[in-house]
Amino acid sequence: MKGKENNTYDAIVVGTGISGGWAAMELCRAGLKTLVLERGRPVEHGDYPTANLDPWDLPYRDQVPAAEKEAHYEKLRRKDYVLRQSSKDFFVKDDEYPYTEKRRFDWIRGYQTGGRSLMWGRQCYRLSDLDFSANAREGIAIDWPIRYAELKPWYDKASTFVGVSGRPENLAQLPDGPFLPEMPFNCIETQFQDRVRERFPDRRVTPGRAAHLTAYDPDVHLGTRGNCVYRNRCIRGCPYGGYFASNSSTIPVARATGNMTLLNHAAVREVIYDADAGRASGVRVKHTDTGEEIEYFSRGVVFLNASTLNTAAILLASKSDAQPNGLGNDNDQVGRNIMDHHHRIGASGSFEGHRDQIDKGRKPNGFYIPRFVNLGTSDTEKDYLRGFGYQGGASRDGWWSLVREADLALGADLKQRLLEPGGWSVGMTGFGECLSNPDNRVTLNEDLLDKDGLPTLTMDVAFGENEASMRDDMANCAAEMLEAAGARNIQTFRQEAHPGFSIHEMGAARMGNDPRTSVLNRHNQVWNCKNLYVTDGAAMVSAACVNPSLTYMALTARAVDHAVGELNRRNI
Repeated sequence: MKGKENNTYDAIVVGTGISGGWAAMELCRAGLKTLVLERGRPVEHGDYPTANLDPWDLPYRDQVPAAEKEAHYEKLRRKDYVLRQSSKDFFVKDDEYPYTEKRRFDWIRGYQTGGRSLMWGRQCYRLSDLDFSANAREGIAIDWPIRYAELKPWYDKASTFVGVSGRPENLAQLPDGPFLPEMPFNCIETQFQDRVRERFPDRRVTPGRAAHLTAYDPDVHLGTRGNCVYRNRCIRGCPYGGYFASNSSTIPVARATGNMTLLNHAAVREVIYDADAGRASGVRVKHTDTGEEIEYFSRGVVFLNASTLNTAAILLASKSDAQPNGLGNDNDQVGRNIMDHHHRIGASGSFEGHRDQIDKGRKPNGFYIPRFVNLGTSDTEKDYLRGFGYQGGASRDGWWSLVREADLALGADLKQRLLEPGGWSVGMTGFGECLSNPDNRVTLNEDLLDKDGLPTLTMDVAFGENEASMRDDMANCAAEMLEAAGARNIQTFRQEAHPGFSIHEMGAARMGNDPRTSVLNRHNQVWNCKNLYVTDGAAMVSAACVNPSLTYMALTARAVDHAVGELNRRNI
């Protein structure tokens, strides 16, 4: 009993990524003694060994040898451009944490303090009522139990704390928020914006809304942060705290309260369910550095923020006599309705002129073009449902392109060419919405264990006909905008798209209004276990076509507020 007392906290949070960091911070700031469990290694802010290295400082000029990729990164090598010497240690090795594919799924993970908040794309957009009401309007899956107005105050709170740079556009399909100054367009991005607006008044080219501090305020942007210095080495970790990551923001704030206990190498095997009380009493943890299994207990609440698919795995593994199919899975909905965005399709083109324009630094952002199809008017209606947006940017060709064009220039001629950048080009990629489908699911595979001795997942997920139907438009609309902007040598591209590749996996334990068809209620509580909250991507009911991380943060802040209120009222 004394051991149990020593391992008992007011709250337990599983995961330290985007949503887990938020849950830890908000619970600790509310005064709850909070245990935070991270299955991966510790990474303190500033512990980014490659952050200041140049390509020539790294083995193989920052490339990972083919033999190493083949041995350790069978799945991650599919997204080859993120696999570099400078960033590989933030990514999971596939041979240590395998999974099984009935249909191809590119699961890209990061197990360390901060999770994938260290490597995310940092784009921050809000779902609109066009998104929240789409399922009900079109008869797809189930309805969201909330609307934009209910989440707006929490979007505002998250955006303010994170520090989102951007420009208000007053578009119903892309709600605005409190923005820091935008990251300015370069000359070609400005030309592209103006000419697209002139030719297509319904299409808006706006600076990407990014979690980069362009006007740091120490009283608002808490933690160990500072202005973005335009290095564009974000995937290595930012020693300046210029972009939002748990390591530089939510985790330090939680630690400063004195209420947080953070344990690394702590893989949650299952949630312990007290059938008599109808609540989660704690979690069973495998300490992967020692091999010990220890139970930790909560007097109050448990927040599952292990990332979408790992959260599903924990729920499925939390079996008991009262919950034989897994916790919250009486209706066989846990692990179903997996979604991701489909992309790898768009266009590029070159631009003449502006050879005298050179921008200082490496801006870690570009432009965004919000959805402009199926907006509820006849002139935007298409023969498919939902829609897509674009992310892109303009840049100058590398100095080496001119060297390659030369006849093996040497000496002074080579040096001079190295000082002259090439011409301008624009590239843009579409991100399309994926419809919820109960046949897109993951299941627990207890025959294949990972490095830590935990069951793995079997993926059975694919994009459907509706996603395929919009892809021609995603390529063609990109090309016609480039043409309108004056681009030459326009080329469309279309590569195979498989779920997981966008690293926006969602669903698996969706919110809803009915316990027969959903796992969570409108407050993100598991229906039959009211002190257990899920606020990562697993909670999503539909995907929209925008990056989802800001929504996870808003849902988490809202759920913690509800949990604290319910604890104070002794309802849970």
